Amino acid sequence: MKTAVTKPAEVVREWLHIDAEGKTLGRLAVTIADLLRGKGKANFAPYLDCGDFVIVTNVDKIRVTGKKADQKTYHHHSGHPGGFKTTTYKKMLAVHPERILEKAVKGMLPHNKLGAVLATKLKVYAGTNHPHAAQQPKPFTVTEKGERSYE
Repeated sequence: MKTAVTKPAEVVREWLHIDAEGKTLGRLAVTIADLLRGKGKANFAPYLDCGDFVIVTNVDKIRVTGKKADQKTYHHHSGHPGGFKTTTYKKMLAVHPERILEKAVKGMLPHNKLGAVLATKLKVYAGTNHPHAAQQPKPFTVTEKGERSYE
């Protein structure tokens, strides 16, 4: 008996649309990371890009639990001396709400070249509109407990 090896040409990708309104940040990010990697597919291979494209809208209405809205901080460095910057969750939500979900998902993907490719398949928008109607994305729902289903 031979082991089935998935080849890049055999991978079938879909476009999925997720509405993030009222969803918890971490639970949603886990679901999106799994969809981007293709972990729910029968032909999953950890070394291949087997996942789907994911469009997320209404990210400005995402929520966090506990005191994270007041205490959570995001850090980055410009690369110059004294270039360390810290931003709070509330300020990031007001100025760049897309970056909150992008950073959460990117932290759950592999930290190598494959992870960088997977991250490009995530499309995040603050409002309800997105420019990917031509791809005919399928609606995908995520419940509060983490169950997932196609509509």
